Amino acid sequence: MEPIEKSTLDFLTLLKCNNNREWFNQNKALYLDAKENFESYVQEIINKIIVFEPIMKGLEVKSCVYRINRDIRFSNDKSPYKSHLGAFIVRGGKQNGDKYAGYYFHVEPGKSIIAGGAYMPPSPWLSAIREKISEEPDRFLKIINSKDFVKYFGKIDGEKLKSAPKGYPSDHPYIDLLKYKSYLVVNEAPDRLVLSNEYFDHVIRVLKAMKPLNDFLNEY
Repeated sequence: MEPIEKSTLDFLTLLKCNNNREWFNQNKALYLDAKENFESYVQEIINKIIVFEPIMKGLEVKSCVYRINRDIRFSNDKSPYKSHLGAFIVRGGKQNGDKYAGYYFHVEPGKSIIAGGAYMPPSPWLSAIREKISEEPDRFLKIINSKDFVKYFGKIDGEKLKSAPKGYPSDHPYIDLLKYKSYLVVNEAPDRLVLSNEYFDHVIRVLKAMKPLNDFLNEY
């Protein structure tokens, strides 16, 4: 399979410096090449994920990749385009990101990541996650303390409450784990790795290390 091309990162670098519609339209061919490169890579990732996540069978790249256009309606930053390419691989496609934990793949010069978990889950889902952690702390700790989890992610990431969530005492033995408002994991990748032939295998290893957490978060 083809790696992420240097021209894809170069386009994103140029776009960041020329984030306007005139430049984008004049360089549409560069964008289409970068888009094709990224989407073919994501499709190969999906094909591999299906092997250990059969529920993803039939998932198409077009339902996972985000548009490069930014939603500027409620933002002070009126730049029309993102300076990255991203895809969320989750059952049913990216629109189900508020229902299920999944796998996020993001390419950006100097800031490429492989991430996943539950981002700002709606209240019923978040409550269910906290309840599950409270009921099965040993299982959750085994997941986040496993060798591969620590190797690729270090620890759970995500914004936290300053005090105990409703319904839990401040001296709960696992209160630090219950304070999270998101349950995320992130693996950062330098450009030299992203552009290498080894990156694809690295991505799949990282996603497999993420799967036990996603499985736990999705059992609600």
